[in-house]
Amino acid sequence: MDEEYDVIVLGTGLKECILSGLLSVDRLKVLHMDRNDYYGGESTSFNLNQLWEKFRGSSKPPPEFGPSREYNVDMVPKFMMANGALVRVLIHTDVTKYLYFKAVDGSYVYNKGKIHKVPATDVEALKSPLMGLFEKRRARKFFIYVQNYEDDDLKTHEGLDLTRVTSKELFAKFGLDDNTVDFIGHALALHRDDRYLNEPALETLKRVKLYSESLARFQGGSPYIYPLYGLGELPQAFARLSAVYGGTYMLSKPDCTLEFDEEGKVRGVTSDGETAKTKKVVCDPSYVRNKKVGKVVRAICIMNHPIPNTNDSQSVQIILPQKQLGRKSDMYVFCCSYSHNVAPKGKYIAFVSTEAETDMPEAELEPGLSLLGPVEETFFDVYDRYEPVNDHTLDNVYISKASLSLLRYCYSC
Repeated sequence: MDEEYDVIVLGTGLKECILSGLLSVDRLKVLHMDRNDYYGGESTSFNLNQLWEKFRGSSKPPPEFGPSREYNVDMVPKFMMANGALVRVLIHTDVTKYLYFKAVDGSYVYNKGKIHKVPATDVEALKSPLMGLFEKRRARKFFIYVQNYEDDDLKTHEGLDLTRVTSKELFAKFGLDDNTVDFIGHALALHRDDRYLNEPALETLKRVKLYSESLARFQGGSPYIYPLYGLGELPQAFARLSAVYGGTYMLSKPDCTLEFDEEGKVRGVTSDGETAKTKKVVCDPSYVRNKKVGKVVRAICIMNHPIPNTNDSQSVQIILPQKQLGRKSDMYVFCCSYSHNVAPKGKYIAFVSTEAETDMPEAELEPGLSLLGPVEETFFDVYDRYEPVNDHTLDNVYISKASLSLLRYCYSC
């Protein structure tokens, strides 16, 4: 360990492993360490025994749940856009040879107490029960505009400069009502709150366009894909990529301490009395001084049936927009099953997640939990969300942000 490296990476979460892999492919000398004895960090997957140990202490799961090894329960599950940035990275790095993906069956949105399939094209808009006849025509025109829009073709802009026009103004141009704006902004563009309405519309348009392109890529019931055996396979795949190109991995490395020179720039990382030298460090927020920016509350549920009113989807996502619940942020429901090899046949794993806004966070999940139907077992978890406070241009320490929602890897990473 007493060597010099181009980059030291701390933590084996997905973001850190992606960077480690890409840096190694670029022929940089990389040392990757983690205090845990497993890969994945917050993105790790647990079997049933590990899940019970984490949330129930020393008790063992009942035998009726099936073999522990057949469960791969992601601690922070995230569907991926089929045509998104992460998928392009997977293809570019050839990491796909280590993984198998399958399309997600359904994408739904909660509206006025019911869930509906998310329309993402002009044809689907005409069929959607979310809108009346005249609103369907207005929505169809909007979707055609989005599909035709090209950055370098001014004719497709129809006189609008979307770097200056706000999302609210763009929706108003097409006469869309509040309900339509709600599902477009939250279920298609996947914004977590309504702040985007007063921001330039170009980002929202690109997100809606990506949703439509991803939907068309596999022509399934949703724009999302998900790896067989769960998200925990992804960090390990990028770790293998890094190792192939010379990256060095060390697990179970306690008390990783960053060392700085007299100018305040990082010069190495010390663990177990040894110091590895470097001029750049990449890490997750748990390895450095940071600030708390909120709490996330989630429920992990084991069921023996698909979520009702989703056309018996074996995998599905439901978005509950903030306005529909009278909240400041959205709520997300994720469900996967044996179809993605994350549970035994006949079992389903559902997550309900949101940003905590009260001092009774578990009660906040009730709108999402009520959509699931009967549940065999529920585990609740509340954890803090942190963000870095440093300036990486001054100390050369690059810190990833902690994930909030189930949708983090749709448009980022």
